[in-house]
Amino acid sequence: MKKLRVLHLTHPDLVPPDSLDGHSEAEVNVFKTDFDVVSTLRGLGHEVQSLGIEDELRPIRSAIRTFKPDLVFNLLEEFAGLPELDQHVAAYLELLRVPYTGCNPRGLVLARGKALAKKLMAYHRIKTPAFATFRIGRKVRRPKHLPLPCIVKSLIEESSMGIAQASIVDTEAKLIERVAFVHEKIGTDALAEEYIAGRELYQGVLGNERLTALPVWEMMFENLAPGAEPIATERVKHDVKYQKRRGIFHGPAEDLAEDVEAAITRTSRRVYRILGLEGYGRVDYRLRDDGQLFFLEANPNPEIAQREELASSAAEAGITYPQLLQRILNLGLRRGAARSDKAG
Repeated sequence: MKKLRVLHLTHPDLVPPDSLDGHSEAEVNVFKTDFDVVSTLRGLGHEVQSLGIEDELRPIRSAIRTFKPDLVFNLLEEFAGLPELDQHVAAYLELLRVPYTGCNPRGLVLARGKALAKKLMAYHRIKTPAFATFRIGRKVRRPKHLPLPCIVKSLIEESSMGIAQASIVDTEAKLIERVAFVHEKIGTDALAEEYIAGRELYQGVLGNERLTALPVWEMMFENLAPGAEPIATERVKHDVKYQKRRGIFHGPAEDLAEDVEAAITRTSRRVYRILGLEGYGRVDYRLRDDGQLFFLEANPNPEIAQREELASSAAEAGITYPQLLQRILNLGLRRGAARSDKAG
């Protein structure tokens, strides 16, 4: 295996330390992905340089000139504090003709725009919950096609930001209140979609043109508070103590009918191709008790910490964490070579 020079891009607050010594579990949980990626790549023998990027592109160009990386491991999820600008960093790397990991700019645009992605799925006859968007500054009126209860979330934010049990609303008044919360506290337009009671399922996909679908994964809820719904709230995603107290964990989706599992894998591949995703991604679903499968959203460049869904499902498929990261590197290099061939 060729040893590579890898430039690791992330937010300045997430540049990982060399060691976890002296850091609490809560602190580690913040930068775990970057630590896992950097330490594992170094363990593979690659030379890694981390660069924190907030609102300037010039440092990327400077690092490329001085460090001369073979490729960039892109873990940026926002630029200038805005998640909808992350595609511009990938586009900048494209313009510099530097290979990079993860999704291309077009796939980031299509998938990050949750309403647009749902419209594309509906066009291709992939079942998705009824939904409506509510722009900042506009009066909230529930359209007739949007049933109650529904769940209200940010139109563009990822990682369950702003999602709580209160996000599920069953009256017009609660809908108006929660949309206002998203507008005022999150600072984005709001998306309200039909709430689908059922199982929370995920499927990771690896590849550019040839795709590998990983085992179907599930978020489990063993000890929810009375009356709480099993949804991936911000606390469920990020609060380690809450996860332990409420028995929340993820693992292989068990007892899935063969036809349902086959449908999930077939749909995940279609979603990945429709949105033009590359590198690695995750497709999120709700499975209703009657067997109806609903596409929720697609996540390009999803969480790849060693203990999170994508890496865990890869391990279930026999792909170790170092192998997974090396595969992601190889996919970035392969795409970069293909771009060079077309340009040259």
